[in-house]
Amino acid sequence: PTNLGWMMGPWLIYASLINCATIALFYGSPGGREFCQFIESARVNMLGVIPSLVKSWRKLDAFNGLNLSNIRLFSSTGEASNPTDCLWLMSQASYKPIMEYCGGTELGGAYLTGSMIQPQVLSSFSTPCFGMDIVLLDDDGRSCDNGELMIVPPSLGISTTLLNQDHSVVYFKDVPPGPNGEVLRRHGDHFQRLPDGYYVAQGRIDDTMNIGGIKVSSVELENVCSLENGVQEAACIAINPAQGGPSLLVVVLVCQSSSADTLELKQRIQKRISTRLNPLFRVHDVVQRAELPRTASGKVMRRVLRQEYVNVRDSHRSKL
Repeated sequence: PTNLGWMMGPWLIYASLINCATIALFYGSPGGREFCQFIESARVNMLGVIPSLVKSWRKLDAFNGLNLSNIRLFSSTGEASNPTDCLWLMSQASYKPIMEYCGGTELGGAYLTGSMIQPQVLSSFSTPCFGMDIVLLDDDGRSCDNGELMIVPPSLGISTTLLNQDHSVVYFKDVPPGPNGEVLRRHGDHFQRLPDGYYVAQGRIDDTMNIGGIKVSSVELENVCSLENGVQEAACIAINPAQGGPSLLVVVLVCQSSSADTLELKQRIQKRISTRLNPLFRVHDVVQRAELPRTASGKVMRRVLRQEYVNVRDSHRSKL
């Protein structure tokens, strides 16, 4: 499922036309049983998914009793997927394969993908895309197997200009040269390369989050959260689930009253985000603090908040 107003819309239409394919059009939300029934009745044979949708379908057991024998393969993109959810989805269609696909609007496509001519690993990417070269760098700018993914230009489809921002600053400023002196382009994703050559997404490395398959800045979310009565400051962070899968939105609040009810706050914040930004953005948790950690220049240290949250979560898991 995709939005025709986004790049995936014209991309889908053009690709379908040149391949003499048929597009299945559904009006409504893809998150429930009705959409799954549509997949069966329309005899869809190639189904693109977002991991958040798969998690929702699995929770509802939305394909129960439906015949998905027409499905030949799935594609998954937009956010990191969960191996357990992937296996469940495959089981609904006689274990047809899932092709992972990762890229961005500014690339006009992807840089990592799965393929039908290679063995696939759940929630992993088997190869860089055709015509694309990539490298992983650690914090010191050295080539590594677990770090920030950089693109080695040139490549077909990648942007050369950016609306209302300096393209060179956004994608090239302060980026170190590649292992062989190449000019590198940042994309903001963190990946791990496994010993057998497969790639696994580890989330975003900057202050942009990927929630429900949609990229959104922390600042956008924080501005909306700060409008809530009783909230002095807000910081929004994305947390990778312990078992893998789509990023979870955690909102850290500094409230005027230390006795504010956290559950009520979560409900109010969720309603405001759904109304002001996007109903697909789901708040996983709300945490209250006396103050936000900041750098000497006053910038909120979201990385510290992320690490604190993960430490508390892992501590609770170990006790259980």
